[in-house]
Amino acid sequence: MSTHAAVVPTVRPIGDEVRVKVQWTASTPLDLHQNDGGVLVTHPQVLGDGTAGTVVEVGDGVERLKVGDQVFGFTWRNQKEKSHQEFCTVPSYLLAKLPPNSTLQEAITLPNNLVTVFHALTTDLSLSLPWPRPNPYTPEHASAPILIWGGSSSVGQYAIQILSYYGYTNILTTSSVAHHALLKSYGAKEVFDYRSKDVVADILSCPSIKGYGGKIPFILDCIGSKEGSLRPLARIAGGGARVAVLLPVLVREKEEGEEGGKGGPVYGMDVKSEAEWREGVDVRGVRTHFYLENPFFKEKLQPEIMPTLLAEGIVKPNRYRIVEGETLLKRAQAAMDALRRKEVSGERLVWRVSEE
Repeated sequence: MSTHAAVVPTVRPIGDEVRVKVQWTASTPLDLHQNDGGVLVTHPQVLGDGTAGTVVEVGDGVERLKVGDQVFGFTWRNQKEKSHQEFCTVPSYLLAKLPPNSTLQEAITLPNNLVTVFHALTTDLSLSLPWPRPNPYTPEHASAPILIWGGSSSVGQYAIQILSYYGYTNILTTSSVAHHALLKSYGAKEVFDYRSKDVVADILSCPSIKGYGGKIPFILDCIGSKEGSLRPLARIAGGGARVAVLLPVLVREKEEGEEGGKGGPVYGMDVKSEAEWREGVDVRGVRTHFYLENPFFKEKLQPEIMPTLLAEGIVKPNRYRIVEGETLLKRAQAAMDALRRKEVSGERLVWRVSEE
């Protein structure tokens, strides 16, 4: 399925809202899931939940931001907030000011996935990430094994960096061999090749989990694939483990020869039913879109925590590739095609939205 251009109204900001000229965005797997699989789509659908650009108008209740500020944020809830359009209108608590030592292209790799990390680790895995971090600080589960399945994904890279910053020292992860050195530099103690037929056995026999009875109490699945991550994780997770899975779960890839010529991918939202989990495993689907239910995160996560982590070098932005094209539509389509062809590994697809 291809993307197409449409004319949508530009909404003037009121109250705590600001209007942003969207200059850069980063395509995500959710864009592909919505385009090809119709996941969480309400027509007319505007794609994109990562905004980086310049404030051009502010509502009468805005105090923190002003016209001319460069900002970036995770903006997703409705059409006027979406990023694949030249202007979006969003509440100021969904935006961070760009640090002076960063570019919009670097910053746009953070918002949706950094928010996902904080939400998943605290809400779904019940790990402590206090802000500001006390100094000194040792978390309750500092030495407990934590497995990040899909460490070279955007969420995986930020999860490893955040956990390491907060003092978690027993971080295990999976990726292709090409990314092992990078993930160790971010704080991973051991990295396993997910392509290996012995990856499950290798993880379960590693020295890092022997002190915990050969069990891994905390698991974050950054892939969300029935065959690619849930099935191996169901063999790894023992009773008492907490498992957080990024949604939606890819149940089946698209297939040729189905109705319409090509069958679309099939997705699921019930992570418990997509694998045979052992008794006592607490498995949950990560629903980042509900992070605003945490009042502290609503006030602090994007406006304060995210830009501070970036400005102070606590997290390094994802590597990124600039997607070129003559128009917004062509750039959007080129990014979508690259995601569909699975060309992306360890980097984000970043592209210019506005023509100026």
